[in-house]
Amino acid sequence: MAAAAYKMISIPEAQDIVLSHTRPLGAVTVGLAGALGRVLAEEVRAPDSLPPFPASIKDGYAVVAADGVGEFPVVGESRAGHLDQLPVAPGSVAYITTGAPVPPGADAVVQVEDTEKLPDGEGSQRRVRICKAAKAGQDIRPVGSDITEGDTVLQAGERVGVAEMGILATVGAVSLKVHATPRVAVLSTGDEVVDPSTAPLGPGQIRDANRAMLLAAAAKAGAEVVDMGVARDTEGHLEGCLAAAIEQRVDVLITSGGVSMGDRDLIKPLLAREGTIHFGRVRMKPGKPLTFATLTLPQQGGRQMLVFGLPGNPVSSFVCFHLVVLPALRKMGGWAEPQLRRVAARLAVDIKLDPERPEYHRCTLQWGPPPLGSTPALKAAVAEAAAAQDPLHAPPPPPPHEASAHGAAGLGSMELWAVSTGNQISSRLLSARSANALLEIPCASGVIKAGSLVSALLIDDLGGMPVPPGGVPVTPGF
Repeated sequence: MAAAAYKMISIPEAQDIVLSHTRPLGAVTVGLAGALGRVLAEEVRAPDSLPPFPASIKDGYAVVAADGVGEFPVVGESRAGHLDQLPVAPGSVAYITTGAPVPPGADAVVQVEDTEKLPDGEGSQRRVRICKAAKAGQDIRPVGSDITEGDTVLQAGERVGVAEMGILATVGAVSLKVHATPRVAVLSTGDEVVDPSTAPLGPGQIRDANRAMLLAAAAKAGAEVVDMGVARDTEGHLEGCLAAAIEQRVDVLITSGGVSMGDRDLIKPLLAREGTIHFGRVRMKPGKPLTFATLTLPQQGGRQMLVFGLPGNPVSSFVCFHLVVLPALRKMGGWAEPQLRRVAARLAVDIKLDPERPEYHRCTLQWGPPPLGSTPALKAAVAEAAAAQDPLHAPPPPPPHEASAHGAAGLGSMELWAVSTGNQISSRLLSARSANALLEIPCASGVIKAGSLVSALLIDDLGGMPVPPGGVPVTPGF
């Protein structure tokens, strides 16, 4: 089937089709060290309570609260990991450290700052003055106050992050059932494509940027990656590369190049022969030739392999991976909501609209006042847009003391700003550098003005977003 014969569909349609053909992988058992970033396949319960004993919150003295203030003998001590079994009777206290078990008989802890050491008494008896009366239960963590035995501490479907690793260790979960992660092969195509180590380049040659980029993107998504090298523009070589990917039992094959309308664009015909092509053109900029197919493999028990044919232009591959491939990898790995997350951001510059296709514009999101160099027109546009979109909550002009080095806008205009990465031509991979979001720019004529609020799809961690020159002002009160 000729490329032009494929129906042009929208990105939301393409995403729905891909996810409808994507199945979560089965569960595997991993040790605690291998759990980070994985999605739990079963709930995790606490085998015991935390703390397992009444524990002190402070360094100080375990007391009987009813004794109040006064001078008392220190009859023992309790340190974390050790317990002097001598009970605390009325009229006595015990020294205690943070996290240590509260001795029998004591019902409160008085912090060191509210006590005064006294000279030893008869027989070298340690003594202390309690300067501030305690209430029963003061500065004591009761048994199970953090976690109760039998509690579900993590649900099936939760993704294990840094804090979750600590929770798992706390409850002794050293063997876990998690969703398997996909095995992903990446194959570049094209007679002109050569290894990045090639120097100098021969006539008509280009170094293979796509393979390194896509392998890194899949690995960052948690996949096990397989480098399939470069396929030449011949049917036989492409067929051999596809057979090799099948032999390696990959769950997903990502190709770059060979999906357009030239006589050497052989990916679509190959996939049509070997499997089912679900779409071959998408109304988007960049990435129109994006192709998705499934292969059913009877020689491997009828299992399914997903194939994504990405365009050869590096930026097109970058954008298509994040919009269509990444959600599929997430779903395979057990994510209940695999779609890219959206935020709202204000444009730092005007963006020209395309009347034929919606654009996924690379940008860098940053939090702060309008970017340095913002014109008075931008600041006026921000105020006008804010008032038009939410007149009741448009930010008032900031008082003079809140003006900052970033300009007169001050803290009153602290927002998420979308800073374009520049020229968006699909061959210019520099337009993806530092990009942490794709702006969803609608298909229309004209211009979206700077200061307008637009939708942005997150493609990277905002924890590493750029900080405006001079830093971000601290919000008053924090």
